[in-house]
Amino acid sequence: MRKTLIITTLLCLSASWAKAEQVVIETKNVSLVLDVEKGAQPKYVYFGARLSSTELAHLQTPVEGRMDAYPAYGLNTPAEAALAMRHADGNLSTALVVEGVLRSGDITTIQMKDPVYPITVNLKYKAYREEDMIETWTEIANGEKQTVTLTTFASAMLPIRRGDVWLSHFYGSWANEARLVEEPLTPGQKVIVNKDGTRNSHTDHAEVMFSLDGKGQENYGQVIGAALCYSGNYRLKVTTDDTEYHYFFAGINEDNSEYHLKKGETFVTPKLALTFSQQGLSGVSRNFHKWGRKYMLLHGDKERKILLNSWEGVYFDINQKGMDQMMADIASMGGELFVMDDGWFGDKYPRKTDNSSLGDWVVDKNKLPEGIEGLLRDAKKNGVKFGIWIEPEMANTTSELYEQHPDWIVKAPKREAVLGRGGTQVVLDLSNPKVQDFVFGVVDNLMSKYPEIDYIKWDANMAIMNHGSQYLTMNDQSHLYIEYHRGLEKVCQRIRAKYPDVTIQACASGGGRANWGILPYFDEFWVSDNTDALQRIYMQWGTSYFFPAIAMASHISATPNHTVFRTTALKYRIDVAMSGRLGMEIQPKNMTDDEKELCRKAIAEYKQIRPIVQFGNIYRLVSPYDKKGLASMMYVTDQQDKAVFYWWKTESFQNEHLPRVKMAGLDANRMYKVHELNRIDLKPLSVEGKSFSGAYLMSHGLDIPYRNEPEWSKKNDWSSRVLLLEAE
Repeated sequence: MRKTLIITTLLCLSASWAKAEQVVIETKNVSLVLDVEKGAQPKYVYFGARLSSTELAHLQTPVEGRMDAYPAYGLNTPAEAALAMRHADGNLSTALVVEGVLRSGDITTIQMKDPVYPITVNLKYKAYREEDMIETWTEIANGEKQTVTLTTFASAMLPIRRGDVWLSHFYGSWANEARLVEEPLTPGQKVIVNKDGTRNSHTDHAEVMFSLDGKGQENYGQVIGAALCYSGNYRLKVTTDDTEYHYFFAGINEDNSEYHLKKGETFVTPKLALTFSQQGLSGVSRNFHKWGRKYMLLHGDKERKILLNSWEGVYFDINQKGMDQMMADIASMGGELFVMDDGWFGDKYPRKTDNSSLGDWVVDKNKLPEGIEGLLRDAKKNGVKFGIWIEPEMANTTSELYEQHPDWIVKAPKREAVLGRGGTQVVLDLSNPKVQDFVFGVVDNLMSKYPEIDYIKWDANMAIMNHGSQYLTMNDQSHLYIEYHRGLEKVCQRIRAKYPDVTIQACASGGGRANWGILPYFDEFWVSDNTDALQRIYMQWGTSYFFPAIAMASHISATPNHTVFRTTALKYRIDVAMSGRLGMEIQPKNMTDDEKELCRKAIAEYKQIRPIVQFGNIYRLVSPYDKKGLASMMYVTDQQDKAVFYWWKTESFQNEHLPRVKMAGLDANRMYKVHELNRIDLKPLSVEGKSFSGAYLMSHGLDIPYRNEPEWSKKNDWSSRVLLLEAE
């Protein structure tokens, strides 16, 4: 099989190059190779399919590129740099040469220093053998007598050999998150940045894929995946110049964030997770999902509960009787958890709309006279767990918290605060340890007083709109974006140290915090505030490139949809929601008995397939972005004994012609029995109960009727199917 050579060296090699040590970081199927010589920059040589010892011994030295593993600014100024700084004496140039290589377990460290200044930089690589993942990051230490200023501080740089290379990334906005865009890399620069300050995955994502042999295909082709594990502002940049390589840089967005590194201080960059697959885009996704579930996502090995969230059902109209009714309804349909959303708090300023009360985390006794205690009692009575919504990083100017601590908010010096949602929202300054204590206390007070709380929905509905910290010194105002997320991480670490078991969802105006920097402290994220099933197919498709189904909260909601006002069939909404972590976002008392029965059946069947969906291997089959009139994907267990196949029509025309979908990931030599889930048709499918070989299903596929066929009065223009495949 042809190995992919994507990393190269300088045109001219010195005579001492032959003395370089070959440093190999490898997993089960991936090799990353560097040539490391003391007194010189380490050089990237190769990143791709795993090499044998013979291949490593005869590895070709590539040419026509700049392969410094971590290029510094100042001695080759036309080239892009991963590191730039202003030394204490004002010098803008930095040189980095190798001091040594350390290996400890699965971590390799390349130690570098500046020959003139006491600056040391360690390049770190951590290999995850079974998941085919390599994390890389940088530690920058200041040994000078005074402060140095970091102006560029990428986590890593990766050269990628030019050819027919395509980039996949994920643009969007509120209620339209994670929309896939695929484009070829061309000369010049492609820059993806985030400047939100608090959330970072609305306008684009800090995760990308590079397809090395043309436009990315789902289940074949050579693909690199890269994810910056960071919750704050980031910059991803691909520079393509007159050499034979694209140069990919990833790290914190340094705009207005120069960092003053004090004497003796070490700056640690976020990790960049890298993988490579010869099984296409879905192959990269499977690597990220396995690594994420095992090492990153909190409780990634535990099944998620099926819940009802109150938001689209009642919005701010919270009351004791209404919550009890919703608990009873979700319990009757087989749900396991009820989550009370926004609107339950505030004393002096009751939370009736979105323009007051944030920061005043006390129960509104007018709405809930029996308090949280009464809600927990009702949850127990109804046989479900209880969860609650908070937005602890934020406040309103109409709140007791703001009246007492106006100095706690993010605000530009000498200027009035810029206000957000409702015309009164502000962001609390998490660089301030007192604010960190307060935010920790929001969770600590709830959990210590009400330990039966099973789930917390943690929201963040505002960006940092004005640059300024009332806590940081005027000289260090540029640290705000970085210190905010350091503070957030400290709070999360404290919460998880004391409350390791409570489930916490990362909601941030919908999908604003779908990133691998925040998820080590959270169990899942809210994909989008838009619950429309059709648009969710597109958003969840893009989200699945890097995040597993177990982390993707996907809810059945009412129609017309509250965001786009589209009317879709209940079965269609169910079939889409069942491809992620299933939940409901609806007022059950407004549902008909038939609708409740269909949901009851769906929840029971989801419980059967939950392990397959939440822990299985994803195979995306037909993309909605290809505009073929349908979308299809499937999950397969590691043992290849069970699979769940999804088929959704994305448009409906008379005399339409849709492709037959070929499956993937099955054992070619096993027979699989087909059973349709969520069936509404009067007659079963012609394949119901029949068995087909994995080879047949993957080379031929099944003919799926274009329309569901319920009784005449229930027909509509939305069609979808979910099939359970079980090996015999």
